[in-house]
Amino acid sequence: MRILIDARFTRTDHHDGISRYGASLIAAVAGLADVTMLISDERQLALLPDVPHVLMGSPLSPAEVFLAREINRLAPDVVFSPMQTMGSWGRKYALVLTLHDLIYYQNRTPPSFLPLPVRVLWRLYHLGYWPQRLLLNRADVVATISDTTASLMARHRLTRRPVRVVGNAPQASAVSRPPGGEPERSLLYMGSFMPYKNVETVIAGMAGLQGYTLHLLSRVSAGRRAELEQLIPQGAAVVFHDGVSDDEYDALLARATALVTLSRAEGYGLPVIEAMAAGTPVVAADTPIFREVGGSAAILVDPDDPAAFTAAIRALGDHDRWDRAATEGRARAAAYSWERSARQLLDAAEEALRLHRER
Repeated sequence: MRILIDARFTRTDHHDGISRYGASLIAAVAGLADVTMLISDERQLALLPDVPHVLMGSPLSPAEVFLAREINRLAPDVVFSPMQTMGSWGRKYALVLTLHDLIYYQNRTPPSFLPLPVRVLWRLYHLGYWPQRLLLNRADVVATISDTTASLMARHRLTRRPVRVVGNAPQASAVSRPPGGEPERSLLYMGSFMPYKNVETVIAGMAGLQGYTLHLLSRVSAGRRAELEQLIPQGAAVVFHDGVSDDEYDALLARATALVTLSRAEGYGLPVIEAMAAGTPVVAADTPIFREVGGSAAILVDPDDPAAFTAAIRALGDHDRWDRAATEGRARAAAYSWERSARQLLDAAEEALRLHRER
């Protein structure tokens, strides 16, 4: 089976969630099948595995509508896209499209890196569910990254196609904790600063955590940083890193008391499982997706209650409680792997090929 995987949403400087998801899947599937990846910028190759590739147009171009004509010439059996917007008019191959989450139906602010015309269309697209149905029903099989999102898709009747989970997974951890040592009183947040991420409640919870430092690791705009700085309680220690490298992130994880996130909406929440794989406890919002991903290993709190967040962190000040959370987290993370995800993708691809041939 010849599989073409769309890697055109790979970033050129650093991975975001979808970029890392696609690159990791390509690396895992390439060891099991005949894989070619589709790119739109040769700079993307720096963040992609050494796999045969074909250069195509940008997925944000109006010419995307006619992309299937170009792909037909490559004669793949199956095409897998980590997004749902891939052009498919006139395709002669089986197609698996991916929907990661439904976050933007309730939180319609689009990603800032998108061009202005695309951001306008993004908002219009998420005013109702019918455009999503049109896109997803063009596929033979629809993939998503969690059972939580699959359940939401079924609730809103987003597609008539089979929905299959092709899960996310942590990278191999490079974190090495000193044996028997106490963690630093540091808390890590890795994620964007969009309103639904609810960083405000984490900052508010720092009022009761003297002696702890909250590290906000991701890149942040000057305007958003100024908004958040106004919320820092007097005497609280909050550090804006405005982006960290993988090595810097690993070094911080190796010393931290916990990774924290009180996000109200996620498709998966990759930093949660990455922290667990590193043996770093997680304090997260008590929401369906974090219950699914973190299981009983994550310490879940009301995302609207700063005092509950504060109490959870204080509880980790007990060495036995911290050690138990770290051990349970490692065990939970072991259930997720890119090899497992690759097998899920291949199962979805085989099903898509069968359904395509039957039509």
